[in-house]
Amino acid sequence: MLKRLAVAATALSIVLAAPALAKDDKPGDPMKGTVARDGLLPVNVDAKGGRILLSLPKADADGISGRYLYMASLKTGLGSAPIGLDRAQPGPAQMLVFRRLGKKVAIELENPRFRATGAGASELAAARDAFAYSTLWLGDAIDLPGGGLAVDIAPFLARDTKGIAAQLKDGGEKGYKLVADLSAADPSAVKVFPDNIEFEARQTYVSDEPGDEVSNIAPDPRSIGIVVRHSLVRLPEAGYRPRRFDPRGGSFATQVLDFASPLGSSIVYELANRFRLEKTDPTAARSTVKKPIVFYIDNGAPEPIRTALLEGASWWKTAFEAAGLIDAYRVEILPEGIDPLDVRYNVVNWVNRATRGWSYGYAVTDPRTGEILKGTVLLGSLRVRQDMLIYEGLVGADKVGTGGPNDPAQVALARIRQLSAHEVGHALGILHNFAGSTQDRASVMDYPAPRVGLVNGVPDLSDAYGVGVGKWDNYAVDWLYGDPAGGDLDAAARAKADAATRAGLRFVGDENSRSVGSSQPWGGLWDDGADAAVELNRVMAVRRAAVDRFGMSALHPAEPASNLRRKLVPIWLMHRYQVEAAAKYVGGVESTYAVKGDGDGVARATPADDQQRALTALFATLEPAALDIPERLVPLLSAGWSGSEDRQFEIEIFPTAGSTVFDPLTATDAAAQQTLNALLAPERLNRMADQNRRNGNLPGAREVVDRVVGLALLPAGTRRLEEVRRRIGTRSALALAATQRDQKLSPGVAAVIDQRLADFARQLAGRQGMNPDERAWSLSLSRLLLDREALDAVLKDEKREPKIPPGMPIG
Repeated sequence: MLKRLAVAATALSIVLAAPALAKDDKPGDPMKGTVARDGLLPVNVDAKGGRILLSLPKADADGISGRYLYMASLKTGLGSAPIGLDRAQPGPAQMLVFRRLGKKVAIELENPRFRATGAGASELAAARDAFAYSTLWLGDAIDLPGGGLAVDIAPFLARDTKGIAAQLKDGGEKGYKLVADLSAADPSAVKVFPDNIEFEARQTYVSDEPGDEVSNIAPDPRSIGIVVRHSLVRLPEAGYRPRRFDPRGGSFATQVLDFASPLGSSIVYELANRFRLEKTDPTAARSTVKKPIVFYIDNGAPEPIRTALLEGASWWKTAFEAAGLIDAYRVEILPEGIDPLDVRYNVVNWVNRATRGWSYGYAVTDPRTGEILKGTVLLGSLRVRQDMLIYEGLVGADKVGTGGPNDPAQVALARIRQLSAHEVGHALGILHNFAGSTQDRASVMDYPAPRVGLVNGVPDLSDAYGVGVGKWDNYAVDWLYGDPAGGDLDAAARAKADAATRAGLRFVGDENSRSVGSSQPWGGLWDDGADAAVELNRVMAVRRAAVDRFGMSALHPAEPASNLRRKLVPIWLMHRYQVEAAAKYVGGVESTYAVKGDGDGVARATPADDQQRALTALFATLEPAALDIPERLVPLLSAGWSGSEDRQFEIEIFPTAGSTVFDPLTATDAAAQQTLNALLAPERLNRMADQNRRNGNLPGAREVVDRVVGLALLPAGTRRLEEVRRRIGTRSALALAATQRDQKLSPGVAAVIDQRLADFARQLAGRQGMNPDERAWSLSLSRLLLDREALDAVLKDEKREPKIPPGMPIG
């Protein structure tokens, strides 16, 4: 583990210490005009000439002049949530070597993933030499007295080692390339410490066709500048004890291919990512540690948010204490003058962007062992602003500042505490656990929906978010960090996982949760409750009360009335993620991360009664009365705006009926499509068909298809709701047609949908006794469904798809 300086003042004194002038000033001396700084390696900085001379030891027999960990991070960001080039974004730690090649010095990345642990020299070489390394750069070698060498690494620092151009491209921004003539290392930014050296480069990326994201941010979107931090770090000291990964442990891991593994053992295994924590008394069940984990809260975060971040991140202290690690974890405010990108400091960074987006927790690890070297958290500052919009829409803007349980500001701070704990959990090495909500907030590593209650028919936020880490979190810390006194540490960890399985602790990670078609009924995002179907019915009742009360009370005095259009969206769609959670019961399969011997390796289909209850709840969200905007709201939602366009506003509202006129049926479309996406996910329909084939008591895909088709002809009751019902009917038919064409859908289910739509088209054409509007709709939809070419054209036209404003992250 890297040696942390005892106090911030010591680190600062090293940075500010007066550097020594180069001693030798002879003609032709490569160090002439430079300032010498000594630390991990001697560095000579030529401020005027732009050179950064790194002195290296004499090369060994293989030409290696040193091995170090290397990271490329971002000191400054783009400010775009979708693209994700954020301030303080770290890169992975990679194994870098300097290799002497005659008159050149190569900077190479070794490949420690492939290895032969404990083998002899020949076997080690066979494993190493079978796989590619990466050469990043070649520079001129400068011979030094005593056989050492120096190299000017300034040109290397100006290269795009962080992959910024590729990330811009992946984010939809075309053509951006690094321009060498507009990029350079910054000699004034070099910082040299005993265990690490920090360099910076100002890099410029240019494109002739900037997109919307960059155009919304950069002063000249054709040219964007980003400061990149390069860190060279001493290899951690020996003594770290890796922990073998267990799929039940809930940790991140580093994968290894070990060709020295005995026959009968897999060459592929993983090492859990965790900080080095060593007890001062290894024989004690409870002990202080030699070096605690310390996280620092960005002092650039405003109050009271800064204090809330500190409080939430501090929740983990109780988990370490419960694992027998006394004073092993603490949280402080980042002292002035400390560099948050310095690898020696774990930092919760407060990151501003132009539009709201995700927060992240990173664990920067030693690629050889999985040891966490630095925890970095990026918390998006606009998420708390989005929370405020939701809470003001639920309980009224007049509650802000009242200090009570329904004060939106207080609820937003409660969410910030939970978010801080969540992202720090990732930086500690802990995965998501999306089953936490099914066991009464068992984990802060879940995505929590705000628990909105009803008190006398009025939305209530007094229990919106939990406080502290949960049962799963205590287990995850104990499994990852709670080493027993002596014995086989990995065996002890397996015993803890066995005990958690027997205790019924649930764990569901990303791979069985994020997709709308995933099968695990416990794996919902932004959901709540032990029973997703029951909770969906409850949320729909809260939504109805919230929509009925929504109006001018959601605005502050003198706030533009046009803001109601944005504040309506999360209220109208507040059920969207509970819909996805309930849909996972349908065709659901309960499974665990079992290992042989823990007695829990059998996956089970969700019981038929649970699936039917979920279907009933889901189809209730598609009833016309549930998807009709109240009449009194329509005129309130059409107020104009005479100021500049705000991209954050524009992407967060429903499409209008021209100018600022609110179109209530686009809101109908959006809500209907949310449920249809969940119900008609091809993977779900395939599972239903197979489950029904093997057990006729379980609902099959045909039942869902028939009920979706039936939505078009349900009695609506009033003329107003008839048009809503027709809108739902059109949306349902098109959703079925789109699903039928999905390549992931099984041939059998595709045939069922194809035939059912053909039957439905003929049914529409044969209807009698209709009013003119109903007749026009029935015959038009019938012709469309029977005309394969025309239907294909409609399905390919993206402009005809409902525009569903973004939901995640909702807090």
